[in-house]
Amino acid sequence: MTSTQLNCRTGGELYFKCENFQKVAAFKARGACNAVFLLDDAAKRGVVTHSSGNHGAALAWAAAKRGITAHIVMPANAPLVKKSAVESYGGKVVYCEPTISAREAACAKLVRDLGLELVHPFNDYRIIAGQGTAALELLEEIPDLDIIVTPLGGGGLLAGTAVAAQGMNPHIRVIGAEPAGADDGYRSFRGGAIVQEATANTICDGLRSLLGENSFSLIQKHVDDIALAGEKNIVAAMRMTWEIMKILIESSSATPLGAILEGNLDVRSKRVGIILTGGNVDLDRLPWQ
Repeated sequence: MTSTQLNCRTGGELYFKCENFQKVAAFKARGACNAVFLLDDAAKRGVVTHSSGNHGAALAWAAAKRGITAHIVMPANAPLVKKSAVESYGGKVVYCEPTISAREAACAKLVRDLGLELVHPFNDYRIIAGQGTAALELLEEIPDLDIIVTPLGGGGLLAGTAVAAQGMNPHIRVIGAEPAGADDGYRSFRGGAIVQEATANTICDGLRSLLGENSFSLIQKHVDDIALAGEKNIVAAMRMTWEIMKILIESSSATPLGAILEGNLDVRSKRVGIILTGGNVDLDRLPWQ
């Protein structure tokens, strides 16, 4: 999708890849399907992951297509709309404290106790490869982009996008957009090593994860920059997308446009692809209410 109004406001030509219209309303369906359908028959015992919502729903949906069970470890404070989505696709939800260590410990226990296959939400090459197909589709339709931008959380989408995009166009710039209140990716990218401890203070629940080693190694090789967006401009971008383009996106999806509004990503006179990652929004908790 395109918007003349947004082009005028930003000075660039923006092309939005609307993964909010994807199955489970998020790009996560791509990686989950790729991972689940690459599993051998041992996977019939089921799969497990941890997720704030979208990856969990995607894995539950993909597992149902394969005829296996998905166990989803979720933080107790995950948005209700995302909890309901996981359950609607047949996922078995296991709640934990809202920390990375609690998520990983709960997953490890399920792997030990039930013999499940772990499908990590972003630090898994099967997931990374699947996520990269969004960029492939975008560049097949709009091949002469100057820049492609994705939100940055655990790094699976950004890593997959960078590999796919630069494989098709070696001259394209690939940029990640991250909340300023959860800037571990920004600091890791600039410091050359993963920041191991970080406190996320952002409404972008899908971007609170720390970078994975596999995704970070690809980001270091193929990504050009990371741009930050403040909460005010993330909310403004989310609302602007709804009011101008008439589509509802979640806050995590709004970080690329938020970074442009922040002035940290210059798109003037550039053709820019932006991946809108999802549209699972709790309408009772809109950030401007």
